[in-house]
Amino acid sequence: MPNDLPFDLRPSRRTVTMGLAAGVAAALLPWRAQALDTGTARALVVEAVAQVNRTINSGKSEGQMYADFERLFARYADVPAIARTALGVAARSASRQEISAFTQAYQGYIARKYGKRFREFIGSEIKVNDARPMKSAVEVISTAYLRNENPFEVRWHVSDRSGRPAFFNIIIEGVNMLASERAEVGALLDRNRGSIPALTEQLRRAS
Repeated sequence: MPNDLPFDLRPSRRTVTMGLAAGVAAALLPWRAQALDTGTARALVVEAVAQVNRTINSGKSEGQMYADFERLFARYADVPAIARTALGVAARSASRQEISAFTQAYQGYIARKYGKRFREFIGSEIKVNDARPMKSAVEVISTAYLRNENPFEVRWHVSDRSGRPAFFNIIIEGVNMLASERAEVGALLDRNRGSIPALTEQLRRAS
């Protein structure tokens, strides 16, 4: 199996900004925010953005940054839920071992995928403006200020369904991270003839 992915997955401005959370549609999973309040959700996003910006401006090598981004993604995102959503229907018939291996590989893949472009965002800023309760989560609304770009809106969906507050989706100017990741992973799974182990290995080796 080749190391590179079989088609161009270079992130656009919007997909890179998705990665600023470190590194997936709310309707795809039965999210329930339970006791999560807007203040907690807002604080989570503020802290996640600060940590990512600190890494971007740290002067570290790309390899070191990828490792940092993966840790941040695991810390602030509900990675297991995002990974299962990315797999879609295939996750229902997958074994526990297959899901676990895929989730680990996907976590590293996301960190590398977005991390490649993070240096372009040195000096940029995301400001959190507001947070509001939704039917099944809390939405945190922010604005991204990138150099030489017009500001644009970024909405973060946060839940405590995993047992801790974590984001599970980002919407950038109407572009839904969950839906985008599900479509991309679905295409890769098709190219691997529906084999989750083969897809997992491809993600592990993707540079």
